Amino acid sequence: MAGDEIILTKEGRKELEKELAWRLDERKAEIDEQLRVARGFGDLSENAEYDAAREAQAQNESRINEINHILATAKDADQIIAGEGGLVAAVGASVELEDERGKVTTFGIVGTTETNSLQFKISNESPLGAALIGHVVGDTVSFVTPAGKVREYTIRNITAS
Repeated sequence: MAGDEIILTKEGRKELEKELAWRLDERKAEIDEQLRVARGFGDLSENAEYDAAREAQAQNESRINEINHILATAKDADQIIAGEGGLVAAVGASVELEDERGKVTTFGIVGTTETNSLQFKISNESPLGAALIGHVVGDTVSFVTPAGKVREYTIRNITAS
């Protein structure tokens, strides 16, 4: 199943490594200080500050474990490959698309852990991302949105991100 494999771009790997370093250093120190202060309030059985700090500690440790797992098991995005029609849409590519009304939008194709709709980074497993993979400039791709609507785009340009 494709959903079991995590793919990371170079940028995505760097961001996760940066987050991991922050969680292991600054965030851990913040939480340790919160725990120290909360212990000073006395009885831990009815100490909301202590409970909140312990919850933050558990969440931080959980995310550290998740990041470590992702970094250890994720596959690096393949280099963008050139086909007969130019660059081929793949994880790590930016793809400029034109819809049926002539509106042009550029999407970056990334692995599932890097998606960010505000930055137009779409997952290779999303309906649009999956439809784009393997296509070249000039191809028209269609896909069904989660709402059940069929959308169609023409690929205008592909660049390496």
